[in-house]
Amino acid sequence: MTEITARAVIAKLRQRQTPSRQELAWFAQGLADYTVSDAQAGAFAMAICLNSMGDVGRVALTIGMRDSGSVLSWDLDGPVLDKHSTGGVGDCVSLLLAPALAACGAYVPMISGRGLGHTGGTLDKLESIPGVSTQLTEDKFREVVGKAGCAIVGATGSIAPADKRLYAVRDVTSTVESMDLITASILSKKLAGGLDGLVLDVKMGSGAFMKDMDTARTLAEALTKTANAAGCRTTAVISDMSQPLAPALGNALEVAEVMKVMTKTPKGPLVDICAALGGVLLTNAGLAKEVQAGAEMIVKAIRDGRAAERFGQMIAAMGGPVKFTENWERFLPEATVIREVSASKSGFITAIDGEALGLSVVALGGGRTVESDRINPSVGYSDVVRLGVKVTKGQPLGVVHAVRGDKADAAEHALKDAITIGPAKPVVPNLIHERIG
Repeated sequence: MTEITARAVIAKLRQRQTPSRQELAWFAQGLADYTVSDAQAGAFAMAICLNSMGDVGRVALTIGMRDSGSVLSWDLDGPVLDKHSTGGVGDCVSLLLAPALAACGAYVPMISGRGLGHTGGTLDKLESIPGVSTQLTEDKFREVVGKAGCAIVGATGSIAPADKRLYAVRDVTSTVESMDLITASILSKKLAGGLDGLVLDVKMGSGAFMKDMDTARTLAEALTKTANAAGCRTTAVISDMSQPLAPALGNALEVAEVMKVMTKTPKGPLVDICAALGGVLLTNAGLAKEVQAGAEMIVKAIRDGRAAERFGQMIAAMGGPVKFTENWERFLPEATVIREVSASKSGFITAIDGEALGLSVVALGGGRTVESDRINPSVGYSDVVRLGVKVTKGQPLGVVHAVRGDKADAAEHALKDAITIGPAKPVVPNLIHERIG
């Protein structure tokens, strides 16, 4: 057999040929153990970005990157399920869906990320709860999943190390946008979790990375085809991000919204999207006969308090307060300056620039511009108005939470600039656009 080399693999990609599964597995391992140089990794990423690999190559690269490190296996009395979102603003679905799924008989070992850019990170949100640590050992991770039914943690260095290396290279070589590399990056980490089923929440709209339906559908199709071909039953749901999903943006503020849903008012867009995503997962896993029945199981678990109970067990097991769900309001951090922002004229809310609001939260100190930035969990926005709502001059558009007056001033202007008020009531898009796979 001819010896596999980085040069040969890159040459094939440059010539628009698809390397074999063995060649791509070798290259992924070379990324993980540094047999492949930075220059070769950059050339590899650029060749894929320019020429693509097709379905076969995308699957092979995903599997190779998954297998470049540890792949978890589970011995539990229920299916192992997970969800991934492509990112949006006010998107705190994982904090609600994971415990709801656990209450329905599933196990959810969710490996999540931190915020970077205009979208928030699930780990940052969780860590706004005092004492919570999302960096668990594998033994502790397994213990929490076994007891609470769910755990939301950061990836260890042994999970898909090829992706960690390649992502850093993509960031500095302007190859982040490659559909093949995006797919392999997302799925290699998720599939390393040893899943029986996965649902993908592909966001589309002003607050998402995909601004139009065609791009969102292309990504959803690439992800579902690849994951299913890799052996994990996967469905994608394209959901709307024309406005923040929750009426709050910012780490502790989004946790507060989730707790309101779990303990006070179990309705609204967060519940609706959890039902849509969870219904698919429960059906694919055999825990529900069809999607609507699965969706109703999720809603029931939220409304009868079982999701809150599982969430509380998870928080306590991860170092947080033992009775967080009973007293969450006194545990979450609060900003120094809290200011209501009023509408400057009357009319209907016709558009909300979610990306601008997300970047404003970053400017407040609630997000990162580089990975090493420290964040303030208390800052952001709450009570943000919804699309289609009629407001009168002087009526609140939202509430700013800031550390200083000048930061609050800038955030107030940003909120007003991001919200368009017009004379006619707009058509508000459906929350769920399409289901694929």
